[in-house]
Amino acid sequence: MRRGEKAVIAIMVAVVTIGIARNAWNNYTHPVVDRGIPYYTTASPALERAAMDVYRQENCKQCHSLWTVRSLLDNVPAPILDGLGSLHTEEWFYQYLSAKDPQAIQPSRLKKQWRMPSYADLPEEKRKLLAQYLASLKVQDWYLDETRKAREEKLTGVTSDHE
Repeated sequence: MRRGEKAVIAIMVAVVTIGIARNAWNNYTHPVVDRGIPYYTTASPALERAAMDVYRQENCKQCHSLWTVRSLLDNVPAPILDGLGSLHTEEWFYQYLSAKDPQAIQPSRLKKQWRMPSYADLPEEKRKLLAQYLASLKVQDWYLDETRKAREEKLTGVTSDHE
């Protein structure tokens, strides 16, 4: 091995060693605390079962994800439902589901085929059930701003990373 190659290898080893030492020091002095999953529901098991039946019957999963680990390959066009109960009341959800034109309540930049359809013709009992369940989908306080940002980005297409 030539002297120049040995010097390059020595420098690389030194850089890697310093990087490992710095990361170890940072982990020691600033341990990462796993806060757990930020989403939860206040719904009873009976409400959750009944609402999920309607969710499946109405094919809501075609546009919305719920209780999922999201990936870039599994992107859904409409806002994620996790945590929306921390942003809106049960009454708001009922009015939204009952509206002839949901975009009048919640405007969306989504293409027409992906916009929220009207569920005004869905039986009132099912709309109330969905509204009650959606209002139960909460998010921990420490993750509330992230939930708001994600929802607004989906609806408006504007990211707010500069804040």
